Amino acid sequence: MMTITEKILAAHCGKKEVKAGELISARLDVVLANDITAPISIKEFRAAGAKKVFDPDRIALVPDHFAPNKDIASAEQCNMLRQFSREHSLSLYFEVGRMGVEHALLPEQGIVVPGDVVIGADSHTCTYGGLGAFSTGVGSTDVAAAMITGEAWFKVPESMKFVYKGKLGKWVSGKDIILHTIGDIGVDGALYRAMEFTGEVIRKLPMAGRLTICNMAIEAGGKNGIIEPDEITKKYVAKRARRKYKFYKSDKKATYVDVREYDLTGMEPQIACPHLPENVKPVSELGSINVDQSVVGSCTNGRIEDIREAAKVIKGHKVHPYVRMIVIPATQEIYKQSIKEGLVDVFINAGAAFSTPTCGPCLGGHMGILAAGEKAISTTNRNFVGRMGSPKSEVYLSNPAIAAASAVLGRIGRPEELK
Repeated sequence: MMTITEKILAAHCGKKEVKAGELISARLDVVLANDITAPISIKEFRAAGAKKVFDPDRIALVPDHFAPNKDIASAEQCNMLRQFSREHSLSLYFEVGRMGVEHALLPEQGIVVPGDVVIGADSHTCTYGGLGAFSTGVGSTDVAAAMITGEAWFKVPESMKFVYKGKLGKWVSGKDIILHTIGDIGVDGALYRAMEFTGEVIRKLPMAGRLTICNMAIEAGGKNGIIEPDEITKKYVAKRARRKYKFYKSDKKATYVDVREYDLTGMEPQIACPHLPENVKPVSELGSINVDQSVVGSCTNGRIEDIREAAKVIKGHKVHPYVRMIVIPATQEIYKQSIKEGLVDVFINAGAAFSTPTCGPCLGGHMGILAAGEKAISTTNRNFVGRMGSPKSEVYLSNPAIAAASAVLGRIGRPEELK
């Protein structure tokens, strides 16, 4: 009897079954790195004396963190990716103008599919669990070894099951579900565990919401987040998948180290307050906090559904005179769709900035750095000290609707408050 995570790992290490705690070497479907992490991997790859990569069609290099290049140092980093990709004829190198935020780009392009095992030198690689894949973040040296061998070793994680019941209220989404969960179990509540999300709420959730939930499994210490694929998954991947895919499901009698149930009926939008993603409060408790910046974007909430949600809230309103609102679509496709649907006009008419795809402000990279004493509300995934700029700034994490409403109000608030 195995969980979905155990089944995928077993299939990739040539075993009939694996158990939690077992050490395995698994075949990889995709290996990923970005402009911060790939340069280290490339140096290690060369130091190992490697002459070629295991498969030029399975290594994705995405310059998205400091791209478009913000300074000479970032230009050098991005150039390393470019030259290495050229040298090894990598088909999954995404240049500025074609790139997007990596964890939104790979599912959109059908590069990651259900049943895959994926590693990435970026902690939010766990996003692809929303498709029913096993995906996890690793160090740059692990990626170097993977680029050579096409394999990685793992300790099979124990699994935790999260069951969500009830009915979501208006302006409540996947972001609120995962923030509520992290608020309950804490930032190390799922340390090196597989977080399996299930229940009636998850089964009704669109793919965007599922990817958001799995994206932030790492914020609870999880090894991976995962959702069983179903008809919603099938509809999403059928038109995108570049390879054959396989749907795995947990056995009914699979072993879980912990099972948690939540009734989400009546739950308000959730906000993670400084300086940890576990410091979660309902939005109604935070109405007196002024904000200087509002960011909608990132690998957590930069999908078209997120842009639409923020646009729906802000349409016909103006961004508060002393607030900067920055909207960053996660990929070029999302950018194009935003133009097509008139969403870019909505934001610009409201007084917001609309950007080319980049991780940018999420990691304090560029295009939205905070000064000392400033506060931001953001749809990103982390709010550690100094995450978005000055160590004396503060970041509050929310869903796109709350970020948009707060941009208009000049303080943390909800769409219902807009006149």
